[in-house]
Amino acid sequence: MNDVMTALSARTSPLPQFIGAEIYRGSTYGPWHPLRVPRVSTVMDLSRALGWLPPAQFITSPRAKTAALTGYHTAAYLAALQAAEAAQTVSDAVRARHGLGTPSNPVFSEMFRRPATAAGGSLLAGELLKNGGIIYSPAGGTHHGLPDRANGFCYLNDPVLAIQSLRRNGAQRVAYVDIDAHHPDGVEHAFAQDPDTLLISTHEANRWPRTGAITDQGAGQVFNLPVPAGLHDDDMALILHELILPAVTAFRPDAIVLQCGADAVLEDPQSRLCLSNNAHWAVVAALRDIAPRYLVLGGGGYNPWSVGRLWTGVWAVLNDHEIPDHLPDQATGVLRALRWDGAPKRLQPQDHWMTTLRDAPRQGMIHDAVRSGVAQLKPRIVGA
Repeated sequence: MNDVMTALSARTSPLPQFIGAEIYRGSTYGPWHPLRVPRVSTVMDLSRALGWLPPAQFITSPRAKTAALTGYHTAAYLAALQAAEAAQTVSDAVRARHGLGTPSNPVFSEMFRRPATAAGGSLLAGELLKNGGIIYSPAGGTHHGLPDRANGFCYLNDPVLAIQSLRRNGAQRVAYVDIDAHHPDGVEHAFAQDPDTLLISTHEANRWPRTGAITDQGAGQVFNLPVPAGLHDDDMALILHELILPAVTAFRPDAIVLQCGADAVLEDPQSRLCLSNNAHWAVVAALRDIAPRYLVLGGGGYNPWSVGRLWTGVWAVLNDHEIPDHLPDQATGVLRALRWDGAPKRLQPQDHWMTTLRDAPRQGMIHDAVRSGVAQLKPRIVGA
């Protein structure tokens, strides 16, 4: 009954809602996996330390039941994923067929329960947004998952499930924007031929999964922009104002899903991009009021300080909170308590990672590849 009452109150609340869960605290893919670092729990703790996450705006994510996941995933794969969690091992046949038990998608204690919780949050978000609103689920954004196999650290594809849930609850045209450093191959697989789902992705060129070519068009509504190493804030500002906003506005969506992966910032070890978190926050703010339904998901992000600071700032933007120049002691304590075993030498903790949320802007001359890529895609925007 408590869960039902929480959901009902969230439907009618004018305030943005944050979906989270305690399962992410201490859950890890393994001691040497990029997802060994705390992320969602850091955002929850920082937001509370700053007074930004009162109980009325927090929803504990439900865990999706298997039947709810079959909108995208096969029954055989879901059974294999649950069996792998129970046994804590997989056969060679399961590894080959379903991509489980690999270095990227290892066997670990919560390998079904954790992604099923993120998927449950995205499914719930579609329901809660039936009458409009803003929901933030930083545990979401697992955009590589495929129907019958794990892929790229993603066991389930919660963005696909979120879009399906939005559709079931009244949204007819959904714009999906993805600013993760990696191309959302799983989401494109699901919706490339659906003219009522706009797909826009900025991702590092020649970076895994090496999909998302600029020439891909789907049913005409797929816009992929591979960007060069060294991408900075001024590059992203041009992309936002010359491509993303015109395409989304022309599409006239009644729902927007933003995958706000934090791995495109300078301090992340999994890309060669050089954004500051200001660039991400600018995208979050610019898309916020275009459609009546707005769902913001997490995604990549493998430096615990940069991802925690960036995603906490996303929550501030969604609530119009002023981001302080210096964090109060309680928030600084959250950041100082983080650990990143095996961190690259070039990414040893810096003092401002502990005392601020906002990065210094990272500006520069617009890359030729960015200008030419935007120029190539702009003529395809219908009605712009």
